[in-house]
Amino acid sequence: MLGPNGAGKTTTISIMSTLVKPNEGEVNIAGHDLKKHPLDCKKNIGVVTQEIALYNELSAFDNLLFWGSMYHVSGKELKNRIEETFDLLGLKDRKNDKVKTYSGGMKRRVNIASALLHRPKILFMDEPTVGIDPQSRNLIFEVVEKLHNEGMTIVYTTHYMEEAERLCDRIGIIDNGEIIAEGTLNELRTLGSMKETAVLTYTNLTDERYKTIAKEWNDHQRIENKINFYSRNIQGELSKIILKCNEFGLDIQHIDIQKISLETIFLSLTGKQLRDR
Repeated sequence: MLGPNGAGKTTTISIMSTLVKPNEGEVNIAGHDLKKHPLDCKKNIGVVTQEIALYNELSAFDNLLFWGSMYHVSGKELKNRIEETFDLLGLKDRKNDKVKTYSGGMKRRVNIASALLHRPKILFMDEPTVGIDPQSRNLIFEVVEKLHNEGMTIVYTTHYMEEAERLCDRIGIIDNGEIIAEGTLNELRTLGSMKETAVLTYTNLTDERYKTIAKEWNDHQRIENKINFYSRNIQGELSKIILKCNEFGLDIQHIDIQKISLETIFLSLTGKQLRDR
């Protein structure tokens, strides 16, 4: 779920994880109706909250002992699972240190570990990389990809475009509490009137030469010694553009193809104005 601040991402996660009661609608988790069988839903989900949910005076190991026991995992099985999650998240060397001595990125990783101990079918991750260092962020990406490849369903909220592009099979763009678009990245690229761009830079773009080639193309824009050509399929049009440029004596210095990015789609659907609520 991709959306600006205040769009309703955390509220949606809170509803699906049984923390907030919905005003209307239905939620089904792993075949269970959330209203009728909330405990069955909870058994199938893990939740990585936006806020760190750990006890600072306890070690990482003791934190996971506590959280694992809340899911009724105990004894040797729990200790084995804790060791597995420490290996997965690169925390083994610091497992006995108090959480208050950890960096923000390490705390995030322990937070994720606590949601994995009962081996949930579905993992909710609410902006898990906010405010952390690049190394921890990249490790979290690798963990998410590994869990997904092993068959876990992950619902991931973010306002970072690159995270959604890298991690997500399907993207729902949420704004003002509603999903306004949903699909794969390629499906989202076909929405509306958005077009791809070919930016051609010339060494000899005179006014006369520009007028000549401008007659051949309806959708274009001149910016000094450059012309932006717009099309829904710019790759297919590019050879025609180059041939016409050669025909009219235009020397091309550089060509830049700009595909429709997720950021372009996002701004087109939600608007460019910053909103915090």
